[in-house]
Amino acid sequence: MSVTSVQSSTATSPAKKTEGRLRRSVGSRRRVRPSSPSSRADNRRPPILHSGTPLNRRDPLRFRTVWISDVHFGTRACKAEFLLDFLEHARCERLYLVGDMIDFWNLKSGWYWPASHSQALQKIMEMAARGTEVIYVPGNHDELFRDYAGSVFGGVQVVQQVIHETADGRRFLVIHGDEFDSIVKHSKWLAVLGSGMYDFLLYANRWVNFVRRRLGLTYWSLAAYLKHKVKNAVNFISHFEQALAREARRHRVDGIVCGHIHKAALEYVGDILYVNDGDWVESCTALVERHDGSLAVLHWADECRWLLEEGRARAEAPVIEEAA
Repeated sequence: MSVTSVQSSTATSPAKKTEGRLRRSVGSRRRVRPSSPSSRADNRRPPILHSGTPLNRRDPLRFRTVWISDVHFGTRACKAEFLLDFLEHARCERLYLVGDMIDFWNLKSGWYWPASHSQALQKIMEMAARGTEVIYVPGNHDELFRDYAGSVFGGVQVVQQVIHETADGRRFLVIHGDEFDSIVKHSKWLAVLGSGMYDFLLYANRWVNFVRRRLGLTYWSLAAYLKHKVKNAVNFISHFEQALAREARRHRVDGIVCGHIHKAALEYVGDILYVNDGDWVESCTALVERHDGSLAVLHWADECRWLLEEGRARAEAPVIEEAA
C-alpha cells in the first residue's frame, strides 16, 4: 500500500515537502528527515510526515473521517465510478464534501449527467440517511449552494466553512479554497475560460490513457504532469498554499483542509499542516482520518486493489492475527 500519512504521536520537526504523488510505502520504517538543520531545534512543531502508521487490523477501510472534493458531477471528466467504488467500501463516521461536487459551470453550457453520477450522489445521500454525518462546504463551481449555508438537505449540512477536531485534539479549518484564488475572485470570466481549457486537457488525457491501457500501462494524469512542470502553475500552487496557511494562522488552528486546485498534498507550510484532498477527475484521491487521529491521502485508483485484498485477508484470518 502507498499513502501519505501523518502520525498522531509527538514529533520535533516539520517534514520535507514532498513532490509528485505524495505517497510513501507503509512497509518502510525510515523517518522522513527535516527540511533544514535549523528545524531540528524546534520541539513545538506538530507531528511529522512519516510512513509507518499501521492500518486498522480488522478493516483498513474503516475511518473516523473522510474528505473528498472536486468531483465535478456533470462533466465527462468526472470519475464517478471510482468514487462510487470507494464509498461502497469505505466506512466513516463523518464525511466532508469540500466543494465543487456538482459543476454548474459546465451544466450551463450543455447537460451531461450519466447514471453513474446519480448513483454516486445517491450513495452519499444514503450514507447521510444511515447515520454518517455529512458536511458540505460548497466551492466556486457549485457556489449557488453558499446561499443555503446553515441549512440541512436530506441529512447533509451546508456550511461556508467549518473547524474539524481530530481524535488527537488537533484543529483544522475546512474550506474549499477558491476564496484565495485571485483569478476566480477578481476575473471570473478568465476562470471560466481556464476551466474550459482544463476540460479540454482532461479530454486529451482520456485518449492518452486509452493508449496506455492498450499497452498494459497504469493510469497517468497528463494534467497533473503539466501542472508540475509548468513554472507558472508551480508558482501558483506555492502561493495558494502560503495563502491558505496564513488563513489557518488567522483562525489559530493547527492546519487547513481544502480542495480547489486538484493537487493532493499533505505537508507543512511553516508551522501549519496544509492538506489538500485532491480531486475525482484526475487523481481520485481522498483524505482520511484514522481513529487515532492520524491523516493519510489515499490514491484510490492506484491502491483500491491492495486495500480490498488486505481487508478480505484480515477478515478471513482473525484468529491467526490474534495468535501472532
